[in-house]
Amino acid sequence: MIISVAIVIGFKKSVSEKVMGFTSHIQLVPFDNNQALQGNPISVSEEFISKLLVNKKIDHVQLSAQKAGVIKTDNQIQGVILKGVDGNYDSSFLVSCIVAGSYPNLADSVKNNELLISKNIAQKLNLEVGHNIRMWFIDEGDSRARGRKFNISGIYYTGMEEFDNMYIIGDLRHLQKLNNWKPDEVGSIEIMLNDIADINNTSFELYNDIPYNLSVITVYDEFPQIFNWLNLLDMNVIVILVLMIIVATITMVSTLLILIIERTSMVGLLKALGANSSSVRKIFLYQASGIIIKGMIWGNIIGLLFYFVQLNFRLIGLSPESYYVDYVPVELHWTYVFLLNLGTFLVSVLVLVIPSYYITRIVPAKALRYE
Repeated sequence: MIISVAIVIGFKKSVSEKVMGFTSHIQLVPFDNNQALQGNPISVSEEFISKLLVNKKIDHVQLSAQKAGVIKTDNQIQGVILKGVDGNYDSSFLVSCIVAGSYPNLADSVKNNELLISKNIAQKLNLEVGHNIRMWFIDEGDSRARGRKFNISGIYYTGMEEFDNMYIIGDLRHLQKLNNWKPDEVGSIEIMLNDIADINNTSFELYNDIPYNLSVITVYDEFPQIFNWLNLLDMNVIVILVLMIIVATITMVSTLLILIIERTSMVGLLKALGANSSSVRKIFLYQASGIIIKGMIWGNIIGLLFYFVQLNFRLIGLSPESYYVDYVPVELHWTYVFLLNLGTFLVSVLVLVIPSYYITRIVPAKALRYE
């Protein structure tokens, strides 16, 4: 039970952190964007950002924009999405995913030509850190494609194909120039919260406060297939825990009946000496409880040992193409361990009350002759 809960909690947390780290918890986008990569821009003022940060649930506000493009090398061509960010962007997640090179320096006052590309795209196009690439952009109404030359400063790998196969990170000012936007115009406003449990409530609050020309999109709305899949894991854990409890209770009922049958003569003697059925039942329940506690102690030792070994050494691996992570992540809170132990003990003891009534059917005269 401990292992099952630890794996599911850890898996959900790892995948959720990857998705939210690459995007954001909440996005403010143009109302008529219809989730297109490039729609009408949002005009952002310092006053509007300050108003958002007044909300104590909001931890950080950052600006971004996206534009579809094509990378062409001598013998390869690849469609990508250029995500433009600025120096205020929270790059902690992307920095932790860098496998070569470094994160682009976007804090300078001048436009930066450095890019952060994914490992998947780099392998497909035979690119490495330091290589120069040319990316082409085509907008509706343009007679010809517009090209921009960039330099690869770093390569990242998240393990999530939704990002690794598509996204390239660059300077937001390039997208503003390509889209003929003003310096204060962006594609979306990304909002990071202090607690992900507040995403839905905060999105509803923002929806009532933002201007009419903006809309609110949560990370759950943007990637419903991933989070619906993660929510299904909760049902899997419930089924596993129920099955384990059923197996444990059947085993304990059988054990208690064996104890009673083996001690039939003792039960008859105790009854003959004046003990009632209730007091004799308590003796066997105490004995069975001791067996339960011993089993739970060993179960806790094995479960927690697995947890600490996997947490520190990551011995069990996974295929990132299928599971988004390359190892089995584990996460456990002592509250869950306590509740699992308490629930298992109470259920097991309560179930044992029923077979203990078999003692009431034992007749002293027959029991004393029992061999």
